[in-house]
Amino acid sequence: MVKVNVIEGKFAQAEIDAYIERARKLYPEKRIEAIDLKEAGNDVEIGYHFSDVPFQRIRRITGYLVGTLDRFNDAKRAEVSDRVKHSLV
Repeated sequence: MVKVNVIEGKFAQAEIDAYIERARKLYPEKRIEAIDLKEAGNDVEIGYHFSDVPFQRIRRITGYLVGTLDRFNDAKRAEVSDRVKHSLV
């Protein structure tokens, strides 16, 4: 559910719903937390607030792309622990 903050002016519910739909079409890859609406003469100023989606780290380990090792069996976990880790010196 998107929270809509009407800062200044009056907006009909149908107009608010149209602004929410517009935001979803403009930013389909983002999660919209809130929209600020402010009437400015004949224009409307719109501010968008997006919620932060946690970044998931993906690594290539023993030929597989993984985020965590929880699905690895004991042999694969041992292979990971026996790896030689290189560092930049």
